[in-house]
Formats: sequence, structure tokens, C-alpha cells
Amino acid sequence: MRWHKRLLAAGVVAAVTFSAAACAGGKVRGAEGTPQPGASQGATGGTADTTFVYVPNLDVVTDWDPASSYSNEIIAMENIYESLTRYNPQTKKAEPRLATAWTTSPDGKTWTFTLRPGVKFHTGKPLDAAAAKAAIERTMKIGEGAAYIWGAVDKIQAKDPTTLVFRLKYPSPIDLIASAGYASYIYDTTAASGDLKKWFGEGHDAGSGPYTVDTWQKGRETELTLKSFDGYWGGWNGPHYTKIDFRVTPELATAWQLLQRGEVSFVQRLNPQLFAQAGATDTVRTSQTPSFQNLLALFNTQSGPLKDVRLRQAVQKAIDYDGLVAALKGAGVAASGLVPDGLLGYTPGRTGRQDLPGAEALLKEAGYGPGGKPLNLTLTYAQGDSDQEVLITLLSAALDKLNVKLTAKPLQWTTQWDQGKAKDPAKRQDIFVMYWYPDYADAYSWFVNVFRSAEPVSFNLSYLKDSGIDKEIDRLPALTATDQAAAEKAYADLQTQIIDDRAAVAVPYVQNYQRAYAASVQGYVDNPAYPNVVFVYDLKPGA
Repeated sequence: MRWHKRLLAAGVVAAVTFSAAACAGGKVRGAEGTPQPGASQGATGGTADTTFVYVPNLDVVTDWDPASSYSNEIIAMENIYESLTRYNPQTKKAEPRLATAWTTSPDGKTWTFTLRPGVKFHTGKPLDAAAAKAAIERTMKIGEGAAYIWGAVDKIQAKDPTTLVFRLKYPSPIDLIASAGYASYIYDTTAASGDLKKWFGEGHDAGSGPYTVDTWQKGRETELTLKSFDGYWGGWNGPHYTKIDFRVTPELATAWQLLQRGEVSFVQRLNPQLFAQAGATDTVRTSQTPSFQNLLALFNTQSGPLKDVRLRQAVQKAIDYDGLVAALKGAGVAASGLVPDGLLGYTPGRTGRQDLPGAEALLKEAGYGPGGKPLNLTLTYAQGDSDQEVLITLLSAALDKLNVKLTAKPLQWTTQWDQGKAKDPAKRQDIFVMYWYPDYADAYSWFVNVFRSAEPVSFNLSYLKDSGIDKEIDRLPALTATDQAAAEKAYADLQTQIIDDRAAVAVPYVQNYQRAYAASVQGYVDNPAYPNVVFVYDLKPGA
């Protein structure tokens, strides 16, 4: 079920903030790491200058199985395993990884991938079309984590050792799906003679990536160590990091001290104050990149006072978008509609602006506002999320001026979600605040999950029911697969309907990644399609 990840990501994002892929569904397993069969010790044995030390703020591994992995271990998995393609947010396209080229039929229902020759799994087995087919089919059969991404696939054919053909039940952008950060990994399904899931759970891997598991010690500060795989198809000529240590450090101040002392290479997250210090430190570099994760304020379109579209539009106009982004001090950037920049469907010019006179006029028209009836609204948000609390503070102050009282309740995610899904509409909130981000680099996730009609209610927490909008949403995968210009227009039109006409949502901001890393690290680029992942092989260790 796809919402395993959502439970934690949407509800405890204060603790997780930039471990956006935290999963509530994965079982935590503990084991001492086991060197992989067929793996080398690395070119240098892991000397300090070729060891990349990554500092996450949460434990790394909850699920070792590449079929069902749906959590923080993505930061390691993307260095161990590879998918057919990798998403480039600059070009908004998938680029070659294990596949070197691909074509699609005009109807978007047949996709043919040419695989990279000469690739080996860490087990020593060659990676060919039959092995890739077996991996994807096992992921589909297990059906956990993000396996739903392959839902359009009818059958997979290994036409010859380097040709993989997907035949689909309906048009879908398989090139994007194959670049997903979850459930798209190609792995050796013959790695274990017995129970493969159990074998993975003991800390083994069967990937084809540049690194393989060296040690795994659950609960230790240095939880996981990866080492270079000598048989990697990309080779090891030139400078590379040959070892990766994942050193779990929950306290941001401690992580910053380790970076200052030169003991670590990369800090996943700093708060705005520490990030400013990092920017003024000669031995440290910083990076800010808008993520693909945005905050949604979903308005109850079906019951309560916000059933009146004028009141929903008034609340949209009351939000101090600029003031909120300024108060976040770099932790968020202005949103432009529902789709973050870097994804097909991003529409410039949709940035919200506070308009209190406009809000007052709409309230007055509905009989509320200064001099009219008092309006009482309820809102739920994630307990302990300081960024969401800034939104609540600013919105409450603005609404007070308009004779609107906002009662905001911080809740644990499961409690908030249960209230939002209550069968009795009278028990539901007027405004539901949560984060959203896609499982693969496609904006479809926002529309099909959050705004398509749904009974029973799942994530459609604005309770929007519009058959015309549903029909337009259902066309998106086929358009994305066959006519991207038409898809861009469809996304723009849908946002006009959902945000402007129906006023089902406001999008206050997009979360901003704030990284700090050693000045000796060369070539780092953040890719928001893979939350918190550092593709270490692409980096060069410097002086």
C-alpha cells in the first residue's frame, strides 16, 4: 500500500524533515553486516581521503529488500542498486542508467529498452534482460512499498539479452516510472538458494551499483558501511570515493561540529541558523535546492462553513505567502501551484500573494468578516512541526483581523488522518495541512491521490468530487506517455480548476533542502527526485 511512506512523511516531518522518505511500514531488522559474495575490498581499503562520511539524522535501514524498500535506506540503496533510468530535474526527462536507449509505440503501450552490455551484479551474475524482467516481476508480485508504480504493466518480455519490452494495459510513462527512487531497482533474484527476502534481511545485497555492503550494525552510530565493487561497469579510473560510511547523528549541532572538525563529508540537514554559519566557513560548502515536497492546506469542500467556495477563496487570500517564506529563513521557497519546479506540469506564475482586502470582500459577500457574523474554522496539522507552526501563527493573525477565529490542533499523523477520514462529516476538520511528494518524478501523484474523487476517503482530504476533474486526471498518464505538450496544458488547466475555480487547496511553500559538506568534496549536485540521496560515485575526493 503506497501510504506506508506517507504516514511518517506527512505526519512527523518535523523529526524527519529532510528524511522525506521515512516509512511506517518497514520492519526493522537487526544484524551484523556480512561481506557480499563476489565483492571486493575496494581499491584502497577505505583510507580517510577516499571515505565519504554521510551524516543522516535518522537510522538508515528499515527494509533491505529492494522490492519492498520504502524508507530512509534510499540513501544507501541508490548507491548499491540501479534502475533502468535516472531522472534529471534540469531537463525534466529520464536519462540512461542500466538502459542506454528506449523507444515507445505511438499509443504509449509498448516500451522497448536497450540494456547496457557488460553489467554484472555484485553476486557475479551477468545482468541481462531476463534478469531485469525477473527483478521487476518479483517486485510486482510482492506488491509492497511503491510496487504500484508498475500497475500499467501487462507483461514483460526479454526479447534478447539486451532488449527488454514492456507491454502495457494502458499508456503510461515507463521511462519515468523506471527512474523511481523506490521499487524500480534491478537486482539478482537468484542471489540466495533459499528465502531471498530473509537473505536480504540479513544485510546482503544483490545490486549492480558502484558500492556493495561491507558492514551493517543496527543501532551503532556508524550503522552502515559500503565499499567499492571492483566489477562495476563504470570502472574506477580516476579519483573516486571507495568507501561510504553512514554515521547516524540525530542532533544537528553535533553534526555541524563533526563537519567543522573535518570528521564527516556531508550533513543531510542543518537548521537555518547553522546553515548560515556553514555558509561563512571556509572549509565547508553549502547547497540549497528546492525539493519535490510541498505543503498543502486542503479545504473541506463538502461540509462545514468552507463548503462555500467564497470562504475557501478568502482563506487562500489571507495566507501571507511571502511572510511565511521569509520566516522559514531558507527552509522553504515560494510554491507556484501544485507542481514543484523540475517536474513536467510545473506552471510558472501561480505563486500565491496575500490579499486581505480581497479576502474581506469575499467574507462580506458571504455574510462574514468585520461587522458581519464571526466565522469559526478548525485546522489540523502535524504535531511538533515548527515550519507548519509558522504557517498557523501567521494565518491565525491574518484571520483575526477579518473576524475569523482559527482553532488549530496539532496531532500525530495517524490521529489527524483518522479525523480527516471520519465517516461523519461533522467530525472532519475545515482545513487539513500535510506534505506531499511523488514516488517517481511525475506530478500525477498529487492529482490522482489528493484531488480525484475517492470513496472511502484516503488522501482526498479536501473531499473534492468532480467527475469532469476526475476525467481530466485519468488522462494524465497517457498524455505524459504520448504528448508531453498536451500533458503540460492539462496540468495547467487542472490547477486552474482545483486552485482557482474550486479553491480546494492552497500551497504555502515548497520545502528547501539545506545541505552542508566538506569543501574537499567535488561535484555534488542535489537531485530532488531522490530524497537525500548522494550519488557518491559521481563525486571526486579533493585535497
